[in-house]
Amino acid sequence: MVKHCQPRPIRAQGSDVTRRIAFIGHPNTGKSTFFNRVTKANSAIANWPGLTIDLQVAVVKLDQEVVECVDLPGIYDLNSYSDDERVVCHFLERNAVNLVVVVLNATQIDRQFGLLLQIKALGLPAIAILNCADEAKRYGVQVDARTLSKRVGVPIYPISAKYGEGCHLALQGITQSVQKQTVAYQVSHLRQGLAEQNLQAAEVAAMLQGVVNMPSVTAKTFTHTIDGILLHPLWGMPIFFASMFGIFRLIWSVGLPSADVVDAVTGWLQRVLWEPLLSPLPVVLHDLLLDGVWTGFAALISFVPLVAIFFMIMSCLEGSGYLSRAAYLMDALMGRLGLDGRTFVLQMMGFGCNVPAIMGTRIMRSRSMRLLAMLVIPFSLCSARLQVFIFILAAVLPGYQGAIALFLLYIVSFVTAFTVAALLSRLKYFEVRDPFVLELPPYRWPTLRQIVLRVWGEMKEFVLRLSLFMVIGSSLIWFLTAFPRGSVGLDSWAGQFGSLFQPFMTPLGLNPLLTVSLVFGFVAKEVQIAALSVLYGLSNAATTQELGTSLTFSQGFSYCLFSLIYLPCLTTLGAIWRESKSIRYTLLTIAIPLCTAWIASFLFYQGGVTKI
Repeated sequence: MVKHCQPRPIRAQGSDVTRRIAFIGHPNTGKSTFFNRVTKANSAIANWPGLTIDLQVAVVKLDQEVVECVDLPGIYDLNSYSDDERVVCHFLERNAVNLVVVVLNATQIDRQFGLLLQIKALGLPAIAILNCADEAKRYGVQVDARTLSKRVGVPIYPISAKYGEGCHLALQGITQSVQKQTVAYQVSHLRQGLAEQNLQAAEVAAMLQGVVNMPSVTAKTFTHTIDGILLHPLWGMPIFFASMFGIFRLIWSVGLPSADVVDAVTGWLQRVLWEPLLSPLPVVLHDLLLDGVWTGFAALISFVPLVAIFFMIMSCLEGSGYLSRAAYLMDALMGRLGLDGRTFVLQMMGFGCNVPAIMGTRIMRSRSMRLLAMLVIPFSLCSARLQVFIFILAAVLPGYQGAIALFLLYIVSFVTAFTVAALLSRLKYFEVRDPFVLELPPYRWPTLRQIVLRVWGEMKEFVLRLSLFMVIGSSLIWFLTAFPRGSVGLDSWAGQFGSLFQPFMTPLGLNPLLTVSLVFGFVAKEVQIAALSVLYGLSNAATTQELGTSLTFSQGFSYCLFSLIYLPCLTTLGAIWRESKSIRYTLLTIAIPLCTAWIASFLFYQGGVTKI
């Protein structure tokens, strides 16, 4: 029997007080798509006190009423089993709301309707949005929304958030419901209220009896036909790997050339605008602003094409439903390593750039799983590292053998990530507390509007959040190489600083100049090449010749191996810090790769090939 608990009402103290609407729903219901329609995508990430993740928040006017809209994480129920469910429960306990908008998928209403009944039983004012009404009609799902609304006592609006059908009526319903609520409600004892509910599956079925008709489970649909191919036990996996290879090739062939275009534009701006504009300034200030601040910002902007392409692909994969299938295919293997299938997909995407792959871990519901994934993703051989490896391997191992060595580094990146994950998953800190529950939505064509909104939101967040890290890091590089004034190479503060680590790096076959370049690589991997040229006092081509005569293959490969594993770049580290909100964890993502890199390079260099 469902019992209604009484939430604590909080009366508004003035007409200018912002009212609050919370959007709740299962994962993959189109909740965020509808949220973007209500808020016109005019939202931002907000850090709520006491929560482990950020929430999407927008302040809008609904018929001249100022309203704060909060997009909560997708959850299956309010039993606080997963991290996201605990976040939602914590939010409802600590924050008063005037209305709860429960977004349900019409094609899965029989499995999702219990969440609406939980909200209703808690005594919170609510309306229900029945999304994917177009798909429900196509798949033969029939819902008598008017009768069901009267039965449950909650307004219900069938819509298609993807195409906008029915959204204006739903928005009118939200506006009217908010205007009627003169008080906000806060559930101070939510868990107790849930325990008193004792909601049974039979009660959900009884509520839907006669007003919802679901098609036969044996009915053959387009989704079933495609899944018979893409999830086939024999060729499902080869198709997946072929798809991932195609995605990687797309990022490689389109993202890298576009980054070159951005570099050309920023270089032109520097010559035409900044150099003449800053020329009257004192030399030290001129060099700091030009070689430090501007260089750092330009380096960040060069990431933008890769990140944009990544999120275009991620939006298409998520919107089409294939990302869920890819995670399902890899889940059995990754489960043995303490991860799940989604981590492998993000690991592959990390070949383009680690930063958006780190940001992509938001699709994981478990915080411990998210933390473990963020730790191993930086082992992916990103495009920035690739430039370094080609530069070094071309010097010490020219020809087709260099290509083989490069391929081996790709293999090492996977082996290292999986090994570290398998070891760390046994620790309590990374213990996964909930099973991998995944809905397989029907296949859909993502709309251009969905893709544009997703890419724009992610790109805006990427630039705003990480620009500070790149500017500070590049300014630090300039400072360390510029002082004492007139110093060159190891005589600079950077050289002296790098020499401090030489006792640890000599067993790896690395000389002081290589060590200093690795220190700079912490800011951005591409900086390693520029750092070597500056430290050697030569052009890039001349530096390649110098490395070819002064380094053996084992020294060069040891350098590449250490560079592959040792530290995430500053931009990636900033993304990890922002996503985890933990200084201790961020320091852990520095210590573990650094130790792993030293051990791997030591074993390789001291393993009998030091004279090659």
